[in-house]
Amino acid sequence: MPKKEQTLDFQELFSAIDELEREYKIEKDYVYSVLESALLTAYKQVKGIKDKNLSNVKVSIDPEKGSVKIYEYRKVVENVKDRKSEISLEDAQKIDKRYKVGDIVAIEVPISQFSRKAAMTVRQTVIGKIREKRRSIIFEDYSSKVDNIVTGVVQRIDKKNVIVEIEGGKVEAILPMEEQIPGEEYKPGVMMKFYITEVRIPPKEKEPIVYLSRTHPNLIKRLMENEVPEIQEGIIEIKAIAREAGSRSKVAVYSNSLKVDPVGACIGEKGIRIQNVLKHLNGEKIDIVKWSSDIGEFIKNALSPAEVVHIDLNLIEKKAFVLVPNSQLSLAIGKGGQNARLAAKLTGWKIDIKGKD
Repeated sequence: MPKKEQTLDFQELFSAIDELEREYKIEKDYVYSVLESALLTAYKQVKGIKDKNLSNVKVSIDPEKGSVKIYEYRKVVENVKDRKSEISLEDAQKIDKRYKVGDIVAIEVPISQFSRKAAMTVRQTVIGKIREKRRSIIFEDYSSKVDNIVTGVVQRIDKKNVIVEIEGGKVEAILPMEEQIPGEEYKPGVMMKFYITEVRIPPKEKEPIVYLSRTHPNLIKRLMENEVPEIQEGIIEIKAIAREAGSRSKVAVYSNSLKVDPVGACIGEKGIRIQNVLKHLNGEKIDIVKWSSDIGEFIKNALSPAEVVHIDLNLIEKKAFVLVPNSQLSLAIGKGGQNARLAAKLTGWKIDIKGKD
C-alpha cells in the first residue's frame, strides 16, 4: 500500500507564523486560534459531524516542539449512550488498565489520517484568515498615514499610472495620472516624496492600495513642516496654499510670536530651508507671503513680488480692485495670468488689476 502523502507541514507553518509576527505584527495567538478553528472544522468534515458543539474535542498546539494534536475527550461509563462523548470501561482499559468509571480519556486523532480535502480546508482557512488580518493591519496602518508624506521608489508605469514601492514594498502604491506633475518624469529606481491621499481595499479580497499625489497642496505643507521647526512647534502657521503643481505655488504663513518673522523663518538662512523643500518639487517655485487678517493687506502680500499702490474692496462680492504701477502691471498679473490667479486662489477673493501712471 502506498505511503500516505504528508498533507500538513506544521514546522513550515510555525516558521511562517514567526515571520508574520515580525513583519506584519500579526499576533501569534490570533494565528493559533485560526489554526485551531480550522482543524476543528476539518475534524468535523472527516468525522461527518454537523453538530456545532465540539466541547469534547480539543486542539493542542505546541510551537516549541512544532506539533499540533487533536484529542477527543470521552467519559468512561458502564453503558455507552453517546459514542461521541462516552467510552465503555472495557475499551478505556484497553488503553490503560487504570481507568475507572467516571474518568476522562483523551484519545488522539491522528492528523496524518486527515483526507487531502480536509487538509486543504485547514490550509485554505488559515491562509484566508491570515490574508484577511494582514489586509486589515495594512489598511489601518496606512489609513492613519493619510494626509502625510512618504518616501517611495518608482517601479514602473502601468496604463499611465505610476506604480511606487513604499516602505519595503509591503503594499502597492499608485500615483494616478491626474495626481502627476505635468512634465515630471517618473523613471524606475528614482526616489521621491509623495503625499498619501487615501487607502482602498479593492474588490475580490485583493491587497489594500495606497493612492499617492505629487500635485496636492498639502505635499508642500508637509515638506515645510519637516524643514521648519517653528511650524512643528506651532509658532508659525500655514494659513493657505495655492498651487499650480510643477510651476509655481504661493504659501501664506503667520507667526504667533512677534519675535519670529514667519516669511524669514520659512525661507531660512541663505534660503536653506525653502531650498530643501524645493529639491523635492522638480523645479517648482514657491512664494512665501505673510498672512494677515486684514484682507486688503493680505491681497497686497499675495500679489508680491509686485508692488500695490491702491486697493478697493467690494465686501459683498468679495472682489478687490487693485492698482499697481504700469511698470509692474505684467509682474502683478504674471505670465499667463499666473501671479494674479494664484493670489486670488490664496486669498479666496476675485482680483481685478489695473495699471496706474
